[in-house]
Amino acid sequence: MILTAAACAALAGWLAVLLLPWQPHCTRERLEAGAERPDLGNLTVLIPARNEAAVIERTLTALTYQGPNLDVVVVDDESTDGTDALLRECSARAAAPSGSDDTFALTLRPLAGRPRRAGWSGKLWALEQGLAAVERPRVLLLDADIELAPGTIAALLDRARETGADLTSIMATLRCVTFAERLLAPPFVLFFKLLYPFALANSRRHRMAAAAGGCILVTTAALRELGGFAPLAGALIDDCTLAAALKKRGHGTWIGLSRSVRSLRAYTFADFWRMVSRTAFTQLRYSTGLLLGTTGAMAVLFVAPVGALVAAPTDLAAAAGAAALAAMALAYRHVVRFYGLPALWTLTLPVAAVLFLGMTWDSAISYWRGVRARWKDRAYDVTE
Repeated sequence: MILTAAACAALAGWLAVLLLPWQPHCTRERLEAGAERPDLGNLTVLIPARNEAAVIERTLTALTYQGPNLDVVVVDDESTDGTDALLRECSARAAAPSGSDDTFALTLRPLAGRPRRAGWSGKLWALEQGLAAVERPRVLLLDADIELAPGTIAALLDRARETGADLTSIMATLRCVTFAERLLAPPFVLFFKLLYPFALANSRRHRMAAAAGGCILVTTAALRELGGFAPLAGALIDDCTLAAALKKRGHGTWIGLSRSVRSLRAYTFADFWRMVSRTAFTQLRYSTGLLLGTTGAMAVLFVAPVGALVAAPTDLAAAAGAAALAAMALAYRHVVRFYGLPALWTLTLPVAAVLFLGMTWDSAISYWRGVRARWKDRAYDVTE
């Protein structure tokens, strides 16, 4: 009876996701690069970089295809892998025309970051230092591993003007090549969209706020009004915290997906585990009650349908389990299609969900042991 009830509850839950008017599982909030290459003299790209020698050159090269007069500030956050030397080389090349009709010279200003100040997360401290060098009316906060297709910045500027948003954000398309990436990257996107429905986040009438930190276009005036990044100093989920702070002040925000904004970073199972466990318990506000509630909800939504179908204690249990799995697959198919995977890949979602739940528990255990997060060779203890 318990398994049958759980399978029926899972079916009800997935039907609710499919029928919600704001359709959190869909990929309809989209933005893709256009053909325009406008003058970008009103914008500065701000990139925090810590040990990014493997990817930063491709990220900077992609910026030369965006348009003329682009200003780029890269804050080297105490790198130890040669990122600083590579940035100096890139700066010298960026100022010289390439001779290609498709590329534009840009101003690249590498800054040596100062040691992290107590109470600040590393990324936000790097951004705060870089913001001091920004003089233009708009700033694009870009992660060092994000490659933009030609014309993406123009499309971002157009979307910001169309929506009147002071913050326009794109959730980058993650690499989806290896088995680990195919298993875990699409569910990461789905879970983010279920937690932060884009349609609600894009509405000025709703309190929901969301942003994806890899690519955020924001007005400099809105950042200055907020007081820079200081109000967010210790935030680990810095992107959504920034969006919430700006939306609370009356600023419009917009978030969407794009194949024109691509992450270059390769992920193993261990890399994904570290990335998710870094902020999972933070997302639950360090609450044991929310952790237990999340565990129960995921067990019902993802595990119970499989158990009911396999164990099949009654015909009703088997039918409910099969129907719940079908509804789950329908909800997941949009993201699976976005990533170019076959429809049958939707059936891997329960496995991925169990792994994500393990990452969440690992995050909680780490917190209980005194480490709030660990990332980029830095540990943030629970007192920070």
